[in-house]
Amino acid sequence: MIRTAALFVAAGCLILSTLVVGRGGASESSPRSRVLFENVRVFDGRASSLTGVRNVLVEGNRIAKISVTPISASNATVIDGEGRTLMPGLIDAHVHLTLEGIAQDAALTTDVGYMHAMAVRSARRQLSRGFTTVRDAGGPTFGLKRAIDEGALEGPRIYPSGAMISQTGGHGDFGLYMDVPRVTGALSPIERSGLAIIADGPDAVLMRVREQLRQGASQIKLLAGGGISSSYDPIDVTEYTEHELRAAVTAADNWGTYVTVHAYTPQAIQMAVRAGVRCIEHGQLIDKATAKMLAKNDVWLSLQPFVDDEDANPKPPAYREKQLEVYRGTDQAYALAKRYGIKTAFGTDTLFAPKLADRQGRKLAKLVRWYSPAEVLSMATAGNAELLAMSGRRNPYPGPLGVVEEGALADLILVDGNPLENIALVANPEESFVVIMKDGVVYKNTMMHESR
Repeated sequence: MIRTAALFVAAGCLILSTLVVGRGGASESSPRSRVLFENVRVFDGRASSLTGVRNVLVEGNRIAKISVTPISASNATVIDGEGRTLMPGLIDAHVHLTLEGIAQDAALTTDVGYMHAMAVRSARRQLSRGFTTVRDAGGPTFGLKRAIDEGALEGPRIYPSGAMISQTGGHGDFGLYMDVPRVTGALSPIERSGLAIIADGPDAVLMRVREQLRQGASQIKLLAGGGISSSYDPIDVTEYTEHELRAAVTAADNWGTYVTVHAYTPQAIQMAVRAGVRCIEHGQLIDKATAKMLAKNDVWLSLQPFVDDEDANPKPPAYREKQLEVYRGTDQAYALAKRYGIKTAFGTDTLFAPKLADRQGRKLAKLVRWYSPAEVLSMATAGNAELLAMSGRRNPYPGPLGVVEEGALADLILVDGNPLENIALVANPEESFVVIMKDGVVYKNTMMHESR
């Protein structure tokens, strides 16, 4: 009996070690490859202008050297940039990889295997558009992240939130109208899929938050206000109580990370800030008092350029007025964010619209309606990386990200042109991005290169 028990313990340790390995990034124990970019001008993720001509050496998954003089690197793959722009890989701070590539009815009714298969395609396309890192703001992406980190699939670095946590009747309640009264302990198909989970009361919120952290969430996402794509909650509804939100914040803080919440209105946002939430998703309907509160408390605003144009996500009539209400607030939200110096992140938040997902770079370029091209690119590189770093020790990819500097993680794009002068280049990655590198691996290269 003792020998049998020992075998079970050994097996359990092996399983546990496998799970722990799966939470992190790719191993650096493989041979260190070298890629040398010559004759490039660098946008480093922060500056308002390009450098002069530089040479940049990548060793393994890090930027090893940046020099104005030639770099001698044996056994290196050499890419002559011929004066093109080398910049950090782009970061989208609000995606839903399991939802962007499928229709809403499919997400609510289809086999979960189909959803995951389409997420694989979405991840590959994100990387092909130059988005080398994304923060997934809700959905079952733990397995996808692991497969990408292990090199089995192509896709961006993923900062996963796990299931979106919602109150009954909230933005994440996709149950049928006749599904009440709710059977205690019963989970809906959506909850079982890992897209969203219902939690009412501080104790339930604590459990659901801890479940996501257990699975490998780098941050936690709660739904604190009404939404466009949900059936039961008008935009003006405030969801959760401050006590419930504080329970989530405490659980996340105990793990060294943070909570972000979906919220549009001043009331919902202010309640979340009082509860200790560190980031607001959306916030299109903020007012001056709320903007001042965000700035004073150093809370991030993860804002999307939602306007009613050709890139608007088409909605059925039942949701259209809610959509327009949000869109009407976008200009003021950006104006207040700039006026009060709120830390602002860029995200796309594309849901149930695969054709719109392919316009990811176009949505980024659209930010010149409010910012200079340099500010736009800084927001989607070094700025977004600062937000991601708030996950602290839960950060699955520790190290400088979103910048071109020595020691930084080697996520790089070689652009055929100067995006600080022509931001439209990022809207056309198929032609403009001639090299895309993530974690030191070249995934796209239309340039001639040589080996030394």
